[in-house]
Amino acid sequence: MSIIRRLYDWVLHWADTKWAVIALFLLAFAESSFFPIPPDVLLIACCLGAAVKSFRFALICTLGSVLGAILGYCIGNFAWLTSDGGFTSFAEFFFRDVFSEGDYFRVKNAFEQYNFWVVFTAGFTPLPYKIITITAGVFNINFIMFMIASIISRGMRFFLIGWLIWKYGPPIKIFIDKYFNLLAIAFTVLLVGSFVVLKYVI
Repeated sequence: MSIIRRLYDWVLHWADTKWAVIALFLLAFAESSFFPIPPDVLLIACCLGAAVKSFRFALICTLGSVLGAILGYCIGNFAWLTSDGGFTSFAEFFFRDVFSEGDYFRVKNAFEQYNFWVVFTAGFTPLPYKIITITAGVFNINFIMFMIASIISRGMRFFLIGWLIWKYGPPIKIFIDKYFNLLAIAFTVLLVGSFVVLKYVI
């Protein structure tokens, strides 16, 4: 928890520098494929520092996140699948230690059936978006649909945050600071729970 808190504080400090906008874009980009701290943290801080620019910050965050989602998709696609559609050695190792090929195809069928809503739900809710962007590449779901769902869900999420800060201001940051540990625990539960859902439920 202390490591996550220090990482959180490191992300937050960029809001007070001249690099805030660039940091916001890069954080949103990285979070969509591998970084653990959501860009909402820095987005809120940037909006609080200049409320009139809240929607500009939301747009920057959306662009970074969607471009990062493309990277996540590519990571999943190239790390798991060969050019002829077979499994890479990494994927075969993962199958031996985590779940079977039967599990893989069951989840793949679920993605194909509910593809848009899986991506949209992860993009709009606190579910770890990076898991879905990478998994979407693994299952090679329709890329155009993936992009549409990502743009809509990420845009709705970040513009909603921008509007809330523009409308209500500091109380939202106070809430995050006050309940950070609970939020971090909830995030961890969602992260682990997402793997459990992919492995045992779908």
